[in-house]
Amino acid sequence: MRLLATRGASGMPAGEIASRLGLAPSTLSFHLAALEQAGLLHSTRQGRQIIYAVRFSGLRALFSFLTETCCGGRPELCGDLARLLPEETSEETPMTPAFNVLFICTRNSARSIMAEAILERIGKGRFNAYSAGSMPAETPMPEVITRLVAMGHDGSKLRSKSWAEFTGENAPRMDFVLTLCDPADGEACPDLGERPVTAVWPFPDPAKFHGSDTERTALLNELYGMIRRRLEAFTNLPFDSLDRIALKARLDALGDSNKVST
Repeated sequence: MRLLATRGASGMPAGEIASRLGLAPSTLSFHLAALEQAGLLHSTRQGRQIIYAVRFSGLRALFSFLTETCCGGRPELCGDLARLLPEETSEETPMTPAFNVLFICTRNSARSIMAEAILERIGKGRFNAYSAGSMPAETPMPEVITRLVAMGHDGSKLRSKSWAEFTGENAPRMDFVLTLCDPADGEACPDLGERPVTAVWPFPDPAKFHGSDTERTALLNELYGMIRRRLEAFTNLPFDSLDRIALKARLDALGDSNKVST
């Protein structure tokens, strides 16, 4: 519980939990199932992985019970247990626009740049789009900017930048962080902490596209269409009726290429 609490809403895959704690998978599964049944954890599927995260509302209810029941009606004897938890995140309260959305990929030169431009257009003021990279390039790929301009986007303000720009005190607070790296290619994307609702949406890296100029253009157009369709599904989610847990499950489902038509 202590380990998962440090990861907040982002949670942690079961395999990583087992590795960090040195537990056999069968032993870990037993304890995770018990904690989830008790309402202290919740799980979501992300591809082939199951991500576990603390259900802070359940933990608060447990602390409240301990304070009221185990201290003989004198909660001051138990101290202020609530201060041990992060400030209220309203995990079971619907989130409402406008949202800040950060797209991250390795070099911030193609996929995340495309996603930023597309969401800025289709978000209709309900979403503020940003992008960054874990190892950013000096500039976006020229052919990506060319395709975006051809699609009617303003490419003049698009630039490659480090995700570190979004970690300072004066950085905009993100509501969603969507990593577009492809885990199958061994790409790594940073974790920006517990506050944002996160998901992995893997897309192919245009830097690895081969073929003639015509073939590369066709692949870029296909990638553009894939990203746009997924973002259209994202912007049409019923945010006013989904809590943070349900939203993460929907984002994970969108990130599963088997569940989204491309």
